[in-house]
Amino acid sequence: MYAVLLQIPSGNSSMIANVLLWGGIIVVFYFFMIRPQQKKQKDQKNFVDNLKKGDNVVTIGGLHGRIASVEGTTVTLEVDRGVKMTFEKSSISREASAKPADEKQ
Repeated sequence: MYAVLLQIPSGNSSMIANVLLWGGIIVVFYFFMIRPQQKKQKDQKNFVDNLKKGDNVVTIGGLHGRIASVEGTTVTLEVDRGVKMTFEKSSISREASAKPADEKQ
């Protein structure tokens, strides 16, 4: 066990290497996890803000429909002839013509 402890470098160089390692981990975490998620949230917000009458959309629950009207924070979807349902804008997931990210291969 003493042999293992004797191999650990001591002093200032060890501390600098440790700080650089943690700094590198934080940078990688930011560019691969946080930044793409922020971009995805921004794109979703822009999509929801630009909804208009006649768009074919899919809700978070998987309901497909055509937008009949947009009023404030709500959207009225026509799911069948004469059948209209009201949803919050935030529950609209994507356009019906767009494929989910899993199927875009």
